[in-house]
Amino acid sequence: MPRPTTLGIALLSLTLPLAALAEPKPATSTTAAANAAVLEQLDFSDKQSFEDAQRGFVAALPNAHVLDESGQRAWSAQPYAFLEDEKAPDTVNPSLWRQARLNSIHGLFEVTEGIYQIRGMDLSNMTIVEGDSGLIVIDPLLTPATARAGLELYRAHRPDKPVVAVIYTHSHADHFAGVKGVVDQQDVDQGRVRIYAPEGFLEHAVSENVIAGNAMTRRASYMYGTALPISPQGHVDTGLGKGLSRGPLTLIPPTDSIERNGVQVIDGVEIDFHLAPGSEAPAEMMMYFPAQRVFNTAEVTSQQLHNIYTLRGAEVRDASLWSRYIDEVLEAYGPRTDVLIAQHHWPVWGTDSAQHFLAVQRDLYKYIHDQSVRLMNHGYRPGEIAEAIQLPDSLASEWAARDYYGTLRHNSRAIYQKYLGWYDANPANLNPPVPVEAARKTIEYMGGVEQVVARAQEDFAQGDYRWVASVMSQAVFAEPDNQAARELGADAMEQLGYQAESGPWRDVYLSAAQDLRSGGETSDGSRGASSDLLQALETGMVFDLLGVRLNGPKAEGKHIVLNWHFTDTQEKIRTNLQNATLTWLPDRQAESADATLTLTRATLNDILLRETTFPEAVKAGGIQVQGNPQKLFELLGLLDEFTTDFPLVEPRRS
Repeated sequence: MPRPTTLGIALLSLTLPLAALAEPKPATSTTAAANAAVLEQLDFSDKQSFEDAQRGFVAALPNAHVLDESGQRAWSAQPYAFLEDEKAPDTVNPSLWRQARLNSIHGLFEVTEGIYQIRGMDLSNMTIVEGDSGLIVIDPLLTPATARAGLELYRAHRPDKPVVAVIYTHSHADHFAGVKGVVDQQDVDQGRVRIYAPEGFLEHAVSENVIAGNAMTRRASYMYGTALPISPQGHVDTGLGKGLSRGPLTLIPPTDSIERNGVQVIDGVEIDFHLAPGSEAPAEMMMYFPAQRVFNTAEVTSQQLHNIYTLRGAEVRDASLWSRYIDEVLEAYGPRTDVLIAQHHWPVWGTDSAQHFLAVQRDLYKYIHDQSVRLMNHGYRPGEIAEAIQLPDSLASEWAARDYYGTLRHNSRAIYQKYLGWYDANPANLNPPVPVEAARKTIEYMGGVEQVVARAQEDFAQGDYRWVASVMSQAVFAEPDNQAARELGADAMEQLGYQAESGPWRDVYLSAAQDLRSGGETSDGSRGASSDLLQALETGMVFDLLGVRLNGPKAEGKHIVLNWHFTDTQEKIRTNLQNATLTWLPDRQAESADATLTLTRATLNDILLRETTFPEAVKAGGIQVQGNPQKLFELLGLLDEFTTDFPLVEPRRS
């Protein structure tokens, strides 16, 4: 059983399956035909993206392999060697295959004089800007090992200068968590390195995936295919990049917050910052380098359709606002941009091409927003909108508007969710039966599982995989141990994965097929909690997390009041358990508290990281208790533990 993650932060790594896996099956003739048709729908003779992705190449990493400090593989391009073939196999959508091949082009690249990028060595890019006395590193990747390897690759071909500044473009972990691979905390503490980030970065960096982090981690293991084999019948690409590196996640809090648009000079380099909060991330910023006429869009643009809603689960993003930021950039910087770069994928070269690209990305998000809302106002429901909406040919023919990461279908549903929520206004869906009972009754009405499987086999033979996957899901929820239903459901999911243009769609379908065939979960994909992120959490948020873990029914009728005094941070907090609810207030101490606990925040971090426990800390003197210590232990006994191995494609067993 995987170790529970106390905080449940949704952070992933590449993992190997924990159990023997069933062999995948080949593409059916229906899938092969569907994928072959893609070759006729898109202009695969257009090689401009390959030229752009290879332009400025300096060097690749020797052996295309990165080891961490313990000698374990952190990242490797070697398993993706099958992508050297230009022709896609029948088991991969040719459009996704093209994107996967582009994302495999890795190494050090010169963008222009004084600006370099490390690309294809993690999920994101690391940009290196040469200053007067040292280096400015933009987005130091996901883990220290890949960030360190990228910097070493740069230094092998450029003058060996110290890093004097780090810029985090936004609050997603693949853009900051490798920071300790390029600088030390001591460098920052002693003023040798400045860390720049957009306003609100720290709050969002540590909070976005925390409260619902356990569920998000499990869902993300499907989205990124972390338990899938890397092969033409398994994981081939995320669309956004090859995959996730392995290793610890680190964080050094920013020393400087960018709170408004405008020019700042960092180590002699003029950088014109342009904030974009509430777009692709809650805290995000882009930047223009006037001396080189280079604009960096961070992750506000990418060589694909991005997620308005991400399959791992997160708040729906504002597509209309997102589009407006791109329009601002196009208007203000487009005419004076020679190269457009981002923190994923490859650059766009030339002023005209950059402006065209920005216009496509601007209109892509606004079109999805406006047309989804239009159909919504005609009374269309989420599934109907997803089925009806289509991009105009002018956008659909653009490689940078394809469904490699986000998709038109699930993004349009997100627009509905943003404005109207989950309820589609059909009262039959207001309080439906629970899934297991609904499935059992539905299958019973359909004549029982055996008859349903037999009929679904006929539909599978006709290539109706969406329907077969749907009805077999019902059959598995009705009879989770029915092997025929599981196998047929897996077969249908597998073919849907083979046909998917989206990397995440492919991975979720193939992960589901793998779990159905294996009869259990193959990997939870979690890293566990990061000490750096824990230390950056506000103390109050820790008590919010304890509140989420409180088992309400078990806490019924209990009333526990505790005072908490953190001597190193000088924080005083009062927690109150009442009405099966845990609440807290800062700067408060209750006179009638059951107990007062005196400790350090460092001790609390050790407990959260499972390096010790509350009882052990009390016994060792790390926590002094004035009052009744049993009240603390009583509260702790009411908290649930979370694990990231709960089922996604079958009912819970308990």
